[in-house]
Amino acid sequence: MISPATIRADILRMIHRAGSGHPGGSLSLVEILIHLYWNEMRIDPENPEWKDRDRLVLSKGHGAPALYAVLARRGFFPLEKLDDFRKFGSGLQGHPHMQSLTGVDCSTGSLGQGLGIAAGLALGLSLKKSPARVFCILGDGELQEGSIWESAMSVPFNKQTNLTVVIDRNHVQLDDAVERIMPLEPLADKWKAFGWAVVTCNGHDLKDIASAFSRIAEKPLVIIAETVKGKGVSFMENSALWHGKAPDTRQLEEALEELK
Repeated sequence: MISPATIRADILRMIHRAGSGHPGGSLSLVEILIHLYWNEMRIDPENPEWKDRDRLVLSKGHGAPALYAVLARRGFFPLEKLDDFRKFGSGLQGHPHMQSLTGVDCSTGSLGQGLGIAAGLALGLSLKKSPARVFCILGDGELQEGSIWESAMSVPFNKQTNLTVVIDRNHVQLDDAVERIMPLEPLADKWKAFGWAVVTCNGHDLKDIASAFSRIAEKPLVIIAETVKGKGVSFMENSALWHGKAPDTRQLEEALEELK
């Protein structure tokens, strides 16, 4: 399994080279994606279109740098392709585009839409009697979208236990702390009221993440992963300033030194 520090270094180099991107919410995703792609999901990098593979919907599509780094390190495409992040005509667009890049299961970026897409995908797979599962990663900021809660109602109603939601609960969105813009608590109780099984974990502890995913429930599962925006880089942690800002050369060097 890959080191989280390696993925974080990949993310920062990509965004620095491009001069744009979203470091904060990408760095908070790292351990979640590592667990999914190395321990949880049934995938085959040699056969990325395998019809019974598990699927990932990265609803918070601005976290694409983390997804790209994980896909490259997992063998879906050459590592050097990360150099093309956000270049004109590149498959590594600022938000995931499934028709442009091997390993991307869903095009995302418009916040609030991913859970609806994941629910439809999971329902279609179950109707086809496929053993494939669907995993949907939501940002906590996008939980302020009404469309999320429409989908949250439909999934338990349709008994879609082949869908698991992971919330990257880093507590900071584009402009400020989530709770100062639109409070979400009591978050776990909300999901329970909608008919979901709920587990909370430390989103940077791989053992705790694995334990959360091992929960067996007769209801669809939502995992609230408590994370830190900008995790691993002290001057980026818990700061809305680093939601969508690229580090300059000095800042990149400082960040990479910390990650060592």
